[in-house]
Amino acid sequence: MHYKTELKISIEAVKKACSLCSTVQSSLVSEETLTKKDKSPVTVADFGAQAVICHELEKAFPNDPIVAEEDSADLTTQEGLILTGKIHQYTSEILPELKQEDIHSTIDRGNYNGGPEGRFWTLDPIDGTKGFLRGEQYAVALALIENGEVVLGVLGCPNLQINLEDPKSGKGLIFYAVKGEGASVWSINGNGGDAVVKVSDIKNPANAPFCESVESAHSSHSDSEKIAEILGVKAEPIRIDSQCKYAVLARGDASIYLRLPTSKAYTEKIWDHAAGYIIVQEAGGRVSDAYGKNLDFSLGRTLSANKGIVGTNARLHDLVISAVLKVLNSK
Repeated sequence: MHYKTELKISIEAVKKACSLCSTVQSSLVSEETLTKKDKSPVTVADFGAQAVICHELEKAFPNDPIVAEEDSADLTTQEGLILTGKIHQYTSEILPELKQEDIHSTIDRGNYNGGPEGRFWTLDPIDGTKGFLRGEQYAVALALIENGEVVLGVLGCPNLQINLEDPKSGKGLIFYAVKGEGASVWSINGNGGDAVVKVSDIKNPANAPFCESVESAHSSHSDSEKIAEILGVKAEPIRIDSQCKYAVLARGDASIYLRLPTSKAYTEKIWDHAAGYIIVQEAGGRVSDAYGKNLDFSLGRTLSANKGIVGTNARLHDLVISAVLKVLNSK
C-alpha cells in the first residue's frame, strides 16, 4: 500500500480531533448557546481540532507544511486568551503533552500557502460550523497533496449515521482513500472492520437523489430545483452540512452533489473539498466544477480556477453538467 504511514497517522489524528469535537459539542452546546447565537463552542472545537491534528502531523512529518483554515490571530485578544485556556482544557484531554503556551504556534503551522510543487497537507478542522452548533452534521477533513494532486484523504463524520435511513443504526464514521487504491469507511467506535465504499450504480437521473447544503447561502437551492426539473429527478433532496455530502455520495446514499455558485466573487477553498474529492473519486464517482472542469488544487489556498462543485456517481456526470450549464447560462 502506498502512503501506509501517512494514512495510519492521519486516521488517528482525525479520530482524536473527532473525539475532541464530540466532547465539546456535548458539554458546551446548549439551547442557551443556540438562542444567544453563541459561537464560542464551535470556536473552541475548531481551534482545538486544528491544534490536535497539526501537533500529530508535526510529530510524524516535521518537514510537511500544512494549509489549514484557522490561524491564531483571533486568539491574541483578551477574549481570545480566555478561549485559548478553554481550547487547552479540551486538547489536554486528548494530548496531555500539548502545553497551553504552544497552542497558538501549533495552530499556526496551518499557515502555509500551498502551490503546484512539493508535498503538503490541507485541513478543515470543522467543516459545517452551523451543523455542529445544531447538533447535526459536520466533518473533520484532512488531505495530502503532492505536486498539486490530492493523493490521500480522511474525512471524520462524528454524527453521520451508519445507515442514513435508520437513526438507530449508530453513528460516527471515518472515510478514507488513497489515490489508486479505492475508498473505505471505518467506525469511529471500532465496531466492525473496514468496509469498501462504492458510489451508486444509478443510470436514470429520475431515480438519483440530490445532496446539497442545508444553507442556501452556500449553494443556490433555486438553481438546484431547476436542474432537478430538467433531469426529471423525483426524489427529495438530501440536505446536510459539510463534507459529509461527499461521504453520502461516496457510499451511494445520494447520486448527485451540487454546490452551485451564489456569488461571482466567492472562491472555494481547497480544505473544503480535497478530502471529500478523493474519497468520491476513489469510490468510483466523479467530481468537477460546475462547468465540467477538473478541480485544480495547485493554485494555493483556493480553487481559483474553478466555480461551483458537481459530484456524481460518474455515470450521470455528463447529463448533470449539461443541465447545470443550461441553468447557469440562462442567467
